Amino acid sequence: MVHGRLWMILLTMAVLVGCARASAMAPAPAPIAVAIETDMAIGPHSSGDTVVASGEVTPAREAQLSFTAVGRVETVTVSEGDTVAAGEALAMLETTLLEAQVAQAQAAVAAAQAQLGVVKAGPRPGEVAGAEAQVAAAEAAVAQAAAQRDQVIAGATESEIATARAQLAAAEAEAKAALIAYDEMPGQGLRDWEEEEIILRLRAATLGQEAAEAGLTLTEKNAGFQVRAAEAAIQTAEAQRDVAQAQLALVQAEVTVEEIAVAEGAVAQAEGALQAALAALDQATLRAPFAGAITALEVGPGMAVMPGQAVLTLAELDHLQAVTTDLSERDVTQVSVGQQAAVHVEALGVEIGGQVLDIAPQADTVGGDVVYTVTIELDEQPPGLRWGMSVEVEIKIR
Repeated sequence: MVHGRLWMILLTMAVLVGCARASAMAPAPAPIAVAIETDMAIGPHSSGDTVVASGEVTPAREAQLSFTAVGRVETVTVSEGDTVAAGEALAMLETTLLEAQVAQAQAAVAAAQAQLGVVKAGPRPGEVAGAEAQVAAAEAAVAQAAAQRDQVIAGATESEIATARAQLAAAEAEAKAALIAYDEMPGQGLRDWEEEEIILRLRAATLGQEAAEAGLTLTEKNAGFQVRAAEAAIQTAEAQRDVAQAQLALVQAEVTVEEIAVAEGAVAQAEGALQAALAALDQATLRAPFAGAITALEVGPGMAVMPGQAVLTLAELDHLQAVTTDLSERDVTQVSVGQQAAVHVEALGVEIGGQVLDIAPQADTVGGDVVYTVTIELDEQPPGLRWGMSVEVEIKIR
């Protein structure tokens, strides 16, 4: 009986061990794929009815403003970030010479008009003497203007250039001495601070030489400007002398229809010169072509500027648009002006409605791909929308 129970126990243990081994060797059940639905949408998505492209936010209008003449900035009335109205003065060049040219042109107009009146009235007693006096005065003005031009060339202009050249020579000598000291530095057993002093001296001397070279260049340019201004004064004086000589000839001869026409032409020419001088004076003031904000300011009072040099950037930040940056040549054929669009602003997490305002007539090449810029007029300007923000544009083509 005891042996029977012992046998049953051993048999039960063997069965349990076998089941455990079978369970350990059995393969794990295959995972069951479960589809999870979500309502989260990550930006616009392409479909057969839409064309999608990346883009950025830009102002509807942006302009880099510059002067049309060479000069020195006298005043700047704005700062970066300022909002200005259309026509508002932003910066002004020095106008002393331009104002003088306007005054000379006004005088020339007055003289031409007076001459025309004399021609029409015919010669009178004493007019010949008066005309001769005007010629003499005009010739004296020419001589005076020529003398002033010669004084500019031989006087302050050459002195300023000579001073700038002397400063450059001194700077070059200092740079050469510093370079020699630097070259002789190895093997002299100098202490660290002594070597540092030599290196700093060489650096300062090099910068001083560069500054002296720039100063000489600017001085030579300013000298040329002064000479041209003096020569312009000579030309104006010569024109006034010619008018006076013509007036004298008229009063000495019988008045003809042709002479009256010449006098009238002189008036028209003088008035044209006056309008040109007034236009040059007006162009010395840089004005805002449209209302907007100053986003960049490149100059300040006392700085010399050249024609076409960017002075400041004006942008219409309260009227922003979206432009595409990678719309392919394959997709642009399906886009037309007036089509509705949705603009997703990634930084704000908002979507703005709009419509196609413009399609660039010429392509750009980006990373070897041919792309076209499409401008989207936005239906609204949400708070926080800024120039340069990235957007995704979805254009409805059907």
